[in-house]
Amino acid sequence: MKRAAQEVTVNIREDQTITELSASLQPYRADVYIEKMSRGSHMKVNVKSFLGLVTIHLENGDTITVSAEGEDADQALEEAVRFFAS
Repeated sequence: MKRAAQEVTVNIREDQTITELSASLQPYRADVYIEKMSRGSHMKVNVKSFLGLVTIHLENGDTITVSAEGEDADQALEEAVRFFAS
């Protein structure tokens, strides 16, 4: 299975919502994950899961790892990284 990952600093505009990212990744077959340290705990959530997105509490300036697993992992990762770096 193809896997790709990249560390990113969150920098999203006020008018962007994390649910927009989730919706934009739905066409990809790859599973896309966000990993973050929060209060001393490692969190890993599936970006396509609304519940996971609600629990991760992202803020601008957070350093996260975005990873994707599946046949179109590279393209899905590019889409996610572009979202966080806009």
